Amino acid sequence: MGAGIMGADHARILHRDVPNADVVMVADVDRDRAEAVVADIPGAVVSGDARALIASPDVDAVLVASSDATHVEYVLACLDLRKPVLCEKPLAPTAAECARIVDAEQAVIAGGLPLVSVGFMRRFDPGYVELRGLVDEGAVGVPLAVHSVGRGVGAPPGSDELTVTGSAIHDFDIVPWLISSPVVEASWLAPRRSPEVTDRQDPQFILLRTADGVLVTVDVFLHARYGYDIRCEVVGSQASASLTEPHRLVRDHGLTRSHGYAADWRPRFAEAYRLQNRAWVESLTAGTPSPLATARDGLQAALVADAVLASMHGGGGFVPVGTTP
Repeated sequence: MGAGIMGADHARILHRDVPNADVVMVADVDRDRAEAVVADIPGAVVSGDARALIASPDVDAVLVASSDATHVEYVLACLDLRKPVLCEKPLAPTAAECARIVDAEQAVIAGGLPLVSVGFMRRFDPGYVELRGLVDEGAVGVPLAVHSVGRGVGAPPGSDELTVTGSAIHDFDIVPWLISSPVVEASWLAPRRSPEVTDRQDPQFILLRTADGVLVTVDVFLHARYGYDIRCEVVGSQASASLTEPHRLVRDHGLTRSHGYAADWRPRFAEAYRLQNRAWVESLTAGTPSPLATARDGLQAALVADAVLASMHGGGGFVPVGTTP
């Protein structure tokens, strides 16, 4: 569902890299865009009607990569027909909409296998997986702080709120996953705005506190210009551990040592997307629970986002994370 950048990538990954997955249909409001995607996928057809794709008897499961505002409608439509669905993050733009999905799923499955998976792909990134392993085995001691940085070359037009719900939402999921402690309060702060950005506050700084008292700093800078840069450090009582990406190649030339950055998230997280989509399909074919983030995980990240937005519009103080929308 959706043939934009993410939808096209998902379709190609499923077709090329995931055994037992057959991409049979691609839907997009822009039919030409969908045609361009299926041109490389023999046997796949195009639909301009999202509901028709979901209802098609040829479709066993749906991957939703359309615009954020459409997520709740399409996921609920999949649940109505009891079809498994992998929804790109965010599960929905608001916590209230996420709660609708959680409630609808519970009503449909009645204690059976969950049908909704959420595309928080960082959970499958080898670096993050190894980092969590170190934390779990006590290699850093007791976690005390986490520093998470997400910077990009640029972003489409947006808003302060969209930076939170569309970008920082990854941090709201991955940090509690890393240290096995939920976020209980959040604060939003901002330095001076980059003079090259007119549509939003950029960068933004977010503070999170977990139930175990871990303080988390989140640095989101969508128009950092120099490259796509993801960093994460867990500081513990005995040691610290950090991601080493994106440095895969170092160039020595003219008395200078340097390395390059990707232009966007796709090269950095290519392996994470492959592993995520493969794990999703494997769980479907085996009839086992999906190892991806759940609808409840999507709701929890949205509740953190709600608290961040409340802090943004309320002076920057810490705001408790709610348990219901």
